[in-house]
Parts: sequence; C-alpha cells; structure tokens
Amino acid sequence: MTTLRAFTCDDLFRFNNIGQHRGACRGGRCEGGLGIPVSAARANGMTSMFLAGGSTEGKYLAHWPEYFIVAEAPGGELMGYIMGKAEGSVAREEWHGHVTALSVAPEFRRLGLAAKLMELLEEISERKGGFFVDLFVRVSNQVAVNMYKQLGYSVYRTVIEYYSASNGEPDEDAYDMRKALSRDTEKKSIIPLPHPVRPEDIE
Repeated sequence: MTTLRAFTCDDLFRFNNIGQHRGACRGGRCEGGLGIPVSAARANGMTSMFLAGGSTEGKYLAHWPEYFIVAEAPGGELMGYIMGKAEGSVAREEWHGHVTALSVAPEFRRLGLAAKLMELLEEISERKGGFFVDLFVRVSNQVAVNMYKQLGYSVYRTVIEYYSASNGEPDEDAYDMRKALSRDTEKKSIIPLPHPVRPEDIE
C-alpha cells in the first residue's frame, strides 16, 4: 500500500530513482514535469545545499512544509513527490497554490500517482483560500501538458524563453497552466491571456 507523507530533508538522499525537474528556474518557478534521473553524487550535493538553506526548495520547505509530499512504496522506496508553495495577492484575487515540482519514478508511472499528488496539493490550496493552482511546463513536454489537461488544467498564458537552455541550445517557452478552485466562482483566474508574456512580466 502506498504511503503519502510529509517530505523530509533525508528524502533527498533517496531521489536517484525518481528524478528532478529539469531546466533553470526563474523566480522560484520550475517545471512541473515528470522529472529526469539524478545521480547519487548530485543528489548528495542537492541535499547539502538543501540542508544549508541554499536552495529554493529548501526555503520553500521551511515556509510551506505542507506543500511537500512524498509517496513511498511498501518496501520503503520513494515512488514520487510534489513540491509547492502559496503565493500572490488576495486583494487582486491572485492568491494561489503553485506547483514547484512534480516527479514520479518511471517504474511507478501510469498508476495515477501524479494525479493523487496533484489532488493533495489542490486540497491544501483550497484550505488556504486559494483562487487557483498553477504550474509551469515546457511547451515541448506534451506528455506533461496532456496529463495536466486531463486533470482539469488549461493554458493561461505562454511565457517566452522561460527556461534557460544549456549547451548552446535556444531558450524554451513555457505554458503557465491553471485550474480554478472553488473560491474563484466565476473562473476569472483561468481566462487565457490573448498574447504571450516574457519572464520579467511575471509577478
């Protein structure tokens, strides 16, 4: 039976089979994709930075521990995780939950685990009075885009060159995908913008 529990810093030592969101983040917003493998050495390095408070995720865990959830198999191996936070202005009806990272180990995919982790984050955001939940995903990551659409998310806007590329490759655009919560009775938060924006335009 799968156990869903609070994330701990020690879990970073056990990331190898799951993977980490890829691509450079902007303003603490990373990709809500399905992850890529992380080497043991890199995982140890990530843990050291995390424990020292030098990572974005470490700061988020300190401020929003309820948004960090791990799925653990009966044998103790990690199956997947979700990381997030709450942000935005209540006055402007922009207070919302944000998915910083979602990753499921390849051997545990197609079991509905990603959907369950997303559901838990949405429930947390509901309890916090959020108007919506959002996430950023690469335009090219159609597997993730289609999965989020099946979970009720839609493209709110396209962010030009959101992901910084490496190895001389061009930067990549992102979709900002949203799902309205019950507080947004008129679904105003998910009305698509008619034009793309740039990273510096995102609050």
